[in-house]
Amino acid sequence: MSWSALDPSLEPSDPALRSGRRRLALVGGVFALLFAGLGLRLLHLAPEERTAEAAAEPPVVATTHRRPDLLDRRGELLATDVPVPSLAVDPLLVSDPRRTAERLARIVGSIDPSALERRLVKAKAAGRRFEWVEHRITPAVQLAVLEAGLPGVLLRTSEHRVYPKGHAAGHLLGFVDIDNRGLAGVEHALDHGRLSALRQARELALSLDLRVQEALRAELARAFREFRAIGACGIVLDIRTGELLALVSLPDFDANVGGKARSEQRKNRCTGGTYELGSVFKVIAHAAALDSGRVRVGQRFEIPPALRIGRHTIRDVRAARRPYTAAEIFSHSSNIGTAQMVFAAGGAEPLKSMLGRLGLFERAPLEILEVARPQVQRAWPDVVTATVSFGHGIAVSPLRFAEAVASLAGDGTLVRATLLKRPEGVPFEPGPRVVSRRTVEDLRWMMWLTVAEGTAKKAAVPGYLVGGKTGTADKPGRGGYRRGAVLASFVGVFPLDAPRYLVLAIVDEPKATAASGGTRYGGQVAAPVVASVIARIGPLLGVPPSDPAVEARFRERWAAMRPTAQLDTGGPRLAAVDARR
Repeated sequence: MSWSALDPSLEPSDPALRSGRRRLALVGGVFALLFAGLGLRLLHLAPEERTAEAAAEPPVVATTHRRPDLLDRRGELLATDVPVPSLAVDPLLVSDPRRTAERLARIVGSIDPSALERRLVKAKAAGRRFEWVEHRITPAVQLAVLEAGLPGVLLRTSEHRVYPKGHAAGHLLGFVDIDNRGLAGVEHALDHGRLSALRQARELALSLDLRVQEALRAELARAFREFRAIGACGIVLDIRTGELLALVSLPDFDANVGGKARSEQRKNRCTGGTYELGSVFKVIAHAAALDSGRVRVGQRFEIPPALRIGRHTIRDVRAARRPYTAAEIFSHSSNIGTAQMVFAAGGAEPLKSMLGRLGLFERAPLEILEVARPQVQRAWPDVVTATVSFGHGIAVSPLRFAEAVASLAGDGTLVRATLLKRPEGVPFEPGPRVVSRRTVEDLRWMMWLTVAEGTAKKAAVPGYLVGGKTGTADKPGRGGYRRGAVLASFVGVFPLDAPRYLVLAIVDEPKATAASGGTRYGGQVAAPVVASVIARIGPLLGVPPSDPAVEARFRERWAAMRPTAQLDTGGPRLAAVDARR
């Protein structure tokens, strides 16, 4: 651009002056080109220079990623992240390691100054730019550090996981490490399991109902203490949807300090342990026998004092003094009668088929990783078939067993437990059918009979029709079973006129007390726990009282089958048995 282009009056008239100004413009243009080239070169080199500069600065410690809030099904907060300050140092910027260590030790109070000094010296010699001093410091400590103005001292913000309910559902929620990484339960599954796809969500609604969880824990803990047990397990399962409303394993732990809990506290007995459950398993054996079509509810069986199978002998706790119908075998919990029923139904094959349809040969597909695989015999001679029929010779997790009973007493379709709340408004797709509707009706009736007239009278709850099965299993030991060590259990379903919920209680190695009549049977130890839980959670869940007409029909059916006289009056005279079976 010439000068005259701006203003013609600025164009000089002297040729020499005009020539000088042209030379000056040329020199200015050359310098402009040089500066432009230099600028482009600087832009080109900027990334390399920034990288080198970053290498010379203290490394940036990324704030731990926020985990999703965990909520119960009603929106109650179970776990959340809270940002907290932490204290670290850049060893290369610490001019006096001893002085820095002593000052920080005085401020924090829980630091060994000599140990910290050694760490700083070692880190500085190795050229490290970062060293943790204390995680999760208080605001007061943070302020004191800032006021001290020590060279190389760093403050970082990290996420601290908090469990507002403490012990509630610790085994299912799990816990995290100092870096907010999940180590157990749902927390671990969010990082390494089936829930990892939900890791970035803001919140995760679980199937748990905190009200039900607290009721179950309170009642189970009462029995745990009263009977001086070594452990206990409790489950509340929605039969229709498979949602776990509550799961309690005792002893338990506070999830806020889960890493400090003992191994016995961290063990999830409901999902991560397998047990020979004993007579509660007869629900499955009876379902297999009835569903085979070869055994009827009213069919009578002679019950000998002992049943010999090869060199093995099977006995009942209480010897039968007369023939039992299949229903009475169930309600009186006869081992001998149950084995006879299974053999009458065809032996091992019908029983194994039922176990397979219920998934009892496989690990439960629950969302958490602490799930044990069932322990099953490889060979099935007659003695194994007999013992499995009454819950010995096969070990499964309580959760897997609860799924099986829910499948059989619900509507006969397969139930799979879940820890996630089912989406509202989305139709629930039932699983495949495992037993006929007729078998379901018979099982419900026999479970009612067990509570009304059999071994589980202490499971009765006013206003609700409850059905279930008791169990008292000898615990295995070296070379056989341990004398005096039992697993007392009861599995209950309510309301039996329209089954919606399953409640399971297991007490591990209870000690006999006056309250239990000097016994350790499931009917005396575990059945009252289930009754108390049902009485508490029924109203909370909005379960209406049972229809009295249903119980009347149940009683009419029993009246048509029960014996009219006892053996000590000249032998039984049985009324007409259930002609439908």
